Amino acid sequence: MEQSRIQIAIAAGAGALLLVCFFGYLLYLNGHGPILSRSLELDPLSGVPSSISLNPLRDRSSERAAAKYLRIMRDGNCQTQLADMEKDYRKKYAGFICESESRHPLIGWVIVDWEDQPPLRILRYRAKRYNDPSRTSTYEELLSLTLEKQDEDWAVTKYDAMY
Repeated sequence: MEQSRIQIAIAAGAGALLLVCFFGYLLYLNGHGPILSRSLELDPLSGVPSSISLNPLRDRSSERAAAKYLRIMRDGNCQTQLADMEKDYRKKYAGFICESESRHPLIGWVIVDWEDQPPLRILRYRAKRYNDPSRTSTYEELLSLTLEKQDEDWAVTKYDAMY
């Protein structure tokens, strides 16, 4: 009987210690920014880190806005997406982007870097594209989205891609 009480006390103590460690780690993550770590190894051309570790507790609203924008571009609705750009001095740039997007359709993307410059946020992605409209081969390239915090939502203000 005495041994079972000791075993229960040890198990309860270990469980409490485990809970304290877990909640301590959550507090650490909550006080940290969106990037936990960046690798020291950088891509020689773009300067983008080869890998990053993202905070699982980060605010993902900007990522959702960027993903929605990229899905629209992937689905071939470039003209409607860049309609605001066509109203100002970026008209030729918007035409170039839409032409390039039709020749090199977007397949998928993965976030590779995150930069905050309030009220702006720059998200860089490694994108996979078809090499030609016939969709026979693919390649990877970097693209970036600049988002601006407007009221409570994020709006994409700039789209940069290298084709």
